[in-house]
Amino acid sequence: MTRDEDKSGQAKPTIIILTTGHVLYREYLLRSVAEHADVWLFHDREPKWEKPYVIGYTVVSSQDSAALAEAARSLPTEVKIAGVLCWNEMRMIQAAELARALGLPGTTPEGIIRCRDKHLSREAMLAYGMPQPASVLVGSVEEALQTAARIGYPVIVKPRDMGASYGVTLAQNEEQLAVALTHAQSARNGVPQYERSVLIEEYMDGPEVSIDTAWWRGKMLPLYLARKVTGFYPHFEEIGHVVNAEDPLLQDSKFLGVLEDAHRAVGFDDGITHTEFRLTTAGPRIVEINARLGGDLIPYVGEVATGISPGQVAAELACGTAPSTELKRKQIAAIRFFYPPQDVIASSVQIDNSALPVSVHTAAPLITPGQKLLLPPKDHVNGRYGYAVVHAGTPEACDEALALAERAFTLVSSPLNGQAG
Repeated sequence: MTRDEDKSGQAKPTIIILTTGHVLYREYLLRSVAEHADVWLFHDREPKWEKPYVIGYTVVSSQDSAALAEAARSLPTEVKIAGVLCWNEMRMIQAAELARALGLPGTTPEGIIRCRDKHLSREAMLAYGMPQPASVLVGSVEEALQTAARIGYPVIVKPRDMGASYGVTLAQNEEQLAVALTHAQSARNGVPQYERSVLIEEYMDGPEVSIDTAWWRGKMLPLYLARKVTGFYPHFEEIGHVVNAEDPLLQDSKFLGVLEDAHRAVGFDDGITHTEFRLTTAGPRIVEINARLGGDLIPYVGEVATGISPGQVAAELACGTAPSTELKRKQIAAIRFFYPPQDVIASSVQIDNSALPVSVHTAAPLITPGQKLLLPPKDHVNGRYGYAVVHAGTPEACDEALALAERAFTLVSSPLNGQAG
């Protein structure tokens, strides 16, 4: 196999990837894409860990759509770009604008904006006639208090344009609401500023799930569904996910109907989305639609469970070709992230491989020496020091294996702010 061929011996297309993300969370994805496409990287900096996976790169502002289009048109003549791919929440709009400027496949920037902005998502779904929680955009404590009193406590407080549960809090009363509002506003680093930037929403009770779905020419192709494990109440920190290749929801017409209607409402029909649900007593309700692959290594866990390659699917969709979504495995896989009991400064993570259960697929650290590990709400996913991925016959067996795996980790740390390490 040459570099210009994939594993089947077919010629590989060339795609632009716009930024990459954290190596510990996204290297597997870039590696997977590079198995099926030649990658030309557009990034704000010189590539580092990405170099083995790309055929070339351009250092260009990922925020400047005009500069991105000019950079793409200035590539060597032998580089024929077939698609644009991005999984960075903050650059999805620029990626869509680049694809449109080059006449390449993909959902419109307007469709991406309606996913990125949760207020616009709610408005679009309401106009489509979909049942959903009450949701009001606010810009001050006074507005938030009036809105919450009208909706009725408890309420969800969240930024209008963040993902991965950043800045999301459950508020039970007025005092908690004021704190939650500040938390939501402070979580909005690196995003556009709005006069009203926070949503107050009716609380939806019930289990949380997410589903990564391929959309090809308007056709819905579910990939894998993850059942969330959350912690650090009332902040909804996602501490784990469980993926069953044969989850009953993947055959549930009511659930899939809500998923399809939501995408029709926001106008998303080509690419991959990561959609979050609450399974309420009144039926499945959309929490949010993210116009990208899931984070938290969910696509990696999905591949362990199903055999579906997220990189292959993403590359195929970027090029406008039918994605390879055939189920190759029927397993249950799960991931759990490990946190210290309190805020610390991490020195190292040691893993006793001999103590890991045989069902562990991957176990790895998530820190750099000297990193502060701050628990929610002070920080978000950066408070993790490691993770494990397992596969087993049941969700309960996965839980048992993950508990054993965590005991094989030793976090070497020092106290922070006078706490015990």
